[in-house]
Amino acid sequence: MTAFPDVPASSVATLSVLRSALNVALRGKPEVIERVLACLLARGHVLLEDRPGLGKTTLAKALAAAVGGVFSRVQCTPDLLPGDITGFSVFNQKTREFEFQPGPVFADVLLADEINRTTPRTQSALLEAMAERQVTVDNVRHKLHDGFFVIATQNPIDHHGTYPLPEAQLDRFAMKLSIGYPDKQNERDMLSAAVGKPDGRDELPRQAVMPAVLVGLQEQVAAVAVASAVQDYLIDLATAVRNHPKVPHGLSPRGLLTWQRVAQAWAFLAGRPFVTPDDVKLVAQPVLCVRFGPNVPTDVIPSVLSTVPVPVYPR
Repeated sequence: MTAFPDVPASSVATLSVLRSALNVALRGKPEVIERVLACLLARGHVLLEDRPGLGKTTLAKALAAAVGGVFSRVQCTPDLLPGDITGFSVFNQKTREFEFQPGPVFADVLLADEINRTTPRTQSALLEAMAERQVTVDNVRHKLHDGFFVIATQNPIDHHGTYPLPEAQLDRFAMKLSIGYPDKQNERDMLSAAVGKPDGRDELPRQAVMPAVLVGLQEQVAAVAVASAVQDYLIDLATAVRNHPKVPHGLSPRGLLTWQRVAQAWAFLAGRPFVTPDDVKLVAQPVLCVRFGPNVPTDVIPSVLSTVPVPVYPR
């Protein structure tokens, strides 16, 4: 029996407050909230693919408010330029020098709304930001916020005038999620809460965690133990994915690292300071499907999980 240090009680309490704040903002979707929190704690990014009006923007704003961060939104359109996201240099007539004007990417939470409606050239402006938390403009590197988190959305129904995200872009995301419709009781609660409000919207949640505390939580997640047997299991799963005849692109080493980090975050959210094979399996679907593209059948992931032997792990 391996001994592990417990997850600090203060961290468990902080996560509970953060969950509560987000569950009030997005009613009836605790499983979505849990996965978004896993992405956040794993220092990943999330792609929300769903119909309009299901709460994608509400979730992004609520998350920024709950973590006490700066929220920015970019409405992606075909005429959007890379500088409209990263920022650009302008000439100051008084100082006779170029000055950098930061773009919306300099935020804690960035909502890239309908990201597949902008051109691949503009989509690529997010590659460096999402992978390295920095942007390079005119050969000068500019560091982004430590907690920089991207929530990108796309509509799975309307494909007219869209540009499919390239593999390199998809590999920057930790998960692809769908919110879906709320059940009847939660829709009734939503309607009741909207009565008497001119815009029909709920107020944003209060700040639930300080940015420095969030960074501390992310550091604790990175330290969650992953036994060699679990890492071998991850590698065996990745190999099975790469060798699967219906998967054209396989799984990159970066994708495998992301899978491990999200599994660490999932264990941490469950109050455990170590990862089990079940954690790996529970996050497999959203982590892998964002990398597979639309042409890979949905039964591939369950098939892989069922064929790779699960290690016997000491509890």
